[in-house]
Amino acid sequence: MSHSDEKRATLHAARALNTRPEAVVDPAFTSGDAFFDARDLVQVKYEMLRRVQVEGQAVSTTAAAFGFSRPSFYAAQSAWQDAGLPGLIPARPGPRGGHKLTEAVVNVLLEQRARDPQLRTAQLAALVQEQFGLVVHPRSIERALARHTKKARGTSP
Repeated sequence: MSHSDEKRATLHAARALNTRPEAVVDPAFTSGDAFFDARDLVQVKYEMLRRVQVEGQAVSTTAAAFGFSRPSFYAAQSAWQDAGLPGLIPARPGPRGGHKLTEAVVNVLLEQRARDPQLRTAQLAALVQEQFGLVVHPRSIERALARHTKKARGTSP
């Protein structure tokens, strides 16, 4: 594997791979200088923010030169202000937690489990579908109940 392929794989694994490097037309990235890499999303965003903040360039022109829209620039600026460099790494896609298993649903499951401790998670999943119209995997129910048990004991999840 070449150095370029290794770097691409590393950037991808870190969620920092710019999927549109060809959209970056800023001279620093197109001049062939090995330091600036249009595939490095964090570097591209950081340099875009620096150009506006330090050099006083216009947001719309700078954002376009770096392959971003104005709203994307402001989102990156906000992320930078809130979290620094790590804020420029895109968040993992997908749900952030048990969005189906709300507190109300988990409370019903706990009540059912208290009434009948022998209830299996598959039976609880069927109950959730019947009462709430939600299709939930039994393993998700196990994890939700385990999180609740940890919270009840006073330990962090």
